[in-house]
Amino acid sequence: MKKWMVVLLSILLLLPVAGATHAKTLKLGLDADPVSLDPHVQLSGGMLQLSHWVFDPLVRWSQDMQFEPRLAERWERVDDRTMRFFLRQDVKFHSGNPFTAKDVKFTIDRLKQSVDFKGLFEPFEGVNIIDDHTIDIVTKKPYALLLNMATYIFPMDSEFYTGTDDTGQPKDAIVKIGPSFALQNESGTGPFTVTEREHGVKMVMTRFEDYWDKDSPGNVDEIILTPIKEDATRVAALLSGDVDFISPVPPQDFKRIEDDANVNLFTYPGGRIITLQLNQKRRPEFQKPEVRQAIVHAINNEGIVKAIMKGTATVAGQQSPKGYAGYNEALTPRYDLEKAKALMKAAGLENGFEVTMIAPNNRYVNDEKIAEAVVSMLAKINIKVNLKTMPKAQYWDEFDAQVADIQMIGWHSDTEDSGNFTEFLAMCPNKETGYGQYNSGNYCNPKVDELTLAAQVETDLDKRAEILKEIEKILYDDAAFVPFHWQNHSYGAKKGIDAAPILNTMNFPYFGDMVID
Repeated sequence: MKKWMVVLLSILLLLPVAGATHAKTLKLGLDADPVSLDPHVQLSGGMLQLSHWVFDPLVRWSQDMQFEPRLAERWERVDDRTMRFFLRQDVKFHSGNPFTAKDVKFTIDRLKQSVDFKGLFEPFEGVNIIDDHTIDIVTKKPYALLLNMATYIFPMDSEFYTGTDDTGQPKDAIVKIGPSFALQNESGTGPFTVTEREHGVKMVMTRFEDYWDKDSPGNVDEIILTPIKEDATRVAALLSGDVDFISPVPPQDFKRIEDDANVNLFTYPGGRIITLQLNQKRRPEFQKPEVRQAIVHAINNEGIVKAIMKGTATVAGQQSPKGYAGYNEALTPRYDLEKAKALMKAAGLENGFEVTMIAPNNRYVNDEKIAEAVVSMLAKINIKVNLKTMPKAQYWDEFDAQVADIQMIGWHSDTEDSGNFTEFLAMCPNKETGYGQYNSGNYCNPKVDELTLAAQVETDLDKRAEILKEIEKILYDDAAFVPFHWQNHSYGAKKGIDAAPILNTMNFPYFGDMVID
């Protein structure tokens, strides 16, 4: 009897389980995992990626940079300060709570309290609830980019995040450093729920059974995200089949992936500018325009694109990439070592000085190699750089604390608009408004602030473009920062993964819509 039972059990184990053949798991290898489950704790590409997987925005960008309805089915302009949004009905959060207008108001109010996001949402006056599925978003002044901003409103479950946790801390607390309820718990409306997370080691996301978007072709039921910091290890994991999808692909491995019959390479032009900021509060030398200009002229950013980026980036002389309203074709890269030496002499610093510098080693493509090249380049004008690199999970705390004289940062415009670069990277730092939140160089030019605020309320697009171009010229002449290049996005995927439809120039893969054969 026992023998018969064993045989029967063995046969049953060999039979296919109903539905199992349709279950698709995506093994994902990224350079890092999200730092938190709280979408408002950090304004970064990694956190915005997570937001698209676990939450859902009111509106999102399509591949051709058009506005695509998500939790907002449609919208209409009420007056020059008010946009009305009509919300989807019958949408559930992961907790089971229904999605309503109060959740949008809760989320926008929370965004205005976030250290990282409040500058972005400073033009917002508030939210008026018309009914459970209709809201008016009102701005303080006429604001041309309200729909752009709606792409960053990922409604959170107001009921889920209300009250206190086991420690007595409010569940809606935004905590950048230290534990919080939102750090470890989530309730969004997105295609995936987080079912397992060990920061820096592994994160598992499972398809939400009650996900509202029944028209999505996506058939990924589970995502297993493994952070793989080292470029070579990440590529090897893809080629060996240990993972199915990786990002980024280092430029030096493009051909290797293209030549492999089992994988595909995907690249997209990007708008992320990679720069250095020179801290004028820490170093009085950087207060001299001649010194800042000398550093800009000493950096061979064209050489960096050729030798380090292998041509997979566009050399930059300004913030705005071509196609943005503020792009000024006259502002070209300006590597000139002899001029750099002359500028140092004019500043009375031909003998140079010593500085500290920090950079991430897994945030931007070849960031560590770029930083090392800077050390060599600045040595030629007698600036000795003591460089420290670190993983991005550690880097942003150090960046915020402004621990070094020179700090690396990359920025993709949150609004796909020139103004956003200046609002966060070049306006005078202001803790009250959030402007200049990532201006660790402490550059401050009142004229730049004045023009940036004027651009926010200018609804004539031609006039607005001229304002934005003027801003770029001032920053160029002031050497407000050191530009390198605009970085391309790159992905590798095994054959059978239809990645092209879910990728975009913002580097937000819409895995909820991914189809695996």
